[in-house]
Amino acid sequence: MVFLKDIIAIIDAKTAMQSKDTMEFLKIAEEEGFVKKITQEPPKSFVLCEIKKNTVVYYSPISSMTLLKRSRSLGENLSWK
Repeated sequence: MVFLKDIIAIIDAKTAMQSKDTMEFLKIAEEEGFVKKITQEPPKSFVLCEIKKNTVVYYSPISSMTLLKRSRSLGENLSWK
């Protein structure tokens, strides 16, 4: 579970895979242990967070559009799962 206030970006995985810079960032993040895989399913999105001054990248099986819709429906004071 992640608080909305901790989310920096929600990135579509298919779009991210087309960018060399994004792929390099994700590779470095994984090598340095910043990546958390929620499930063994292939990711549909990446959620970039800052939690207690630490960067975390979650690989999510949920599409970026669905996550955006959920975040809008929850409001700022609730958490996102």
